[in-house]
Amino acid sequence: MRQALINMLTLQHRMNTRVHAQWPEQDFEWYRAIWVECGELIDHYGYKWWKKQVPDLPQAQLEVIDIWHFGLSALFGDGKSVETIADEILADLASHSPSGAGVREATETLALHSLDTHGFSPRRFWDLMLAAELDFEALYTAYVGKNVLNFFRQDHGYQEGTYQKTWAGREDNEHLMELIETLDASADDFAEQVYSALAGRYSEVQAIA
Repeated sequence: MRQALINMLTLQHRMNTRVHAQWPEQDFEWYRAIWVECGELIDHYGYKWWKKQVPDLPQAQLEVIDIWHFGLSALFGDGKSVETIADEILADLASHSPSGAGVREATETLALHSLDTHGFSPRRFWDLMLAAELDFEALYTAYVGKNVLNFFRQDHGYQEGTYQKTWAGREDNEHLMELIETLDASADDFAEQVYSALAGRYSEVQAIA
């Protein structure tokens, strides 16, 4: 688990550096991205008691992965190495007993903590992850996939505003999760496989359009 955390932190640093070379010194408001993503998660899962709603768990799980990206970013600071941050995450989780909260409650608890502290709580995120029916292995696989998608977006004009997240009526997140199911997540070149699969699907859709 420690190595997987180090891998993810390294990937996150690489992605953030792609957006801004000196990102750790910019004091970006990661906490704000976290609570906004929490709101989107609740929207997918459903909260309207005055109408019939069926929780969209796959989409809610994608929001959990997005929150993890921003959460990892929020843990960087004071020149900490990825190894140090990984050890701090493990220490936080080691002293934590899962709350057993439901998706809505776990989401709100995490959002409230981020708003109150302007930080990120691995243990509160862990409660949300479990509530959303994810385990660490699933988190890792989906995280690597989404990290690759973020690079793909950047390569295709995301920061310039020219990239369209919807392909043939479906968000690129949905295409990603579908493609991941066809790949070997344990392969050494898993990230490269994901990028290649995304590029192939994107080219097909663009050709049809």
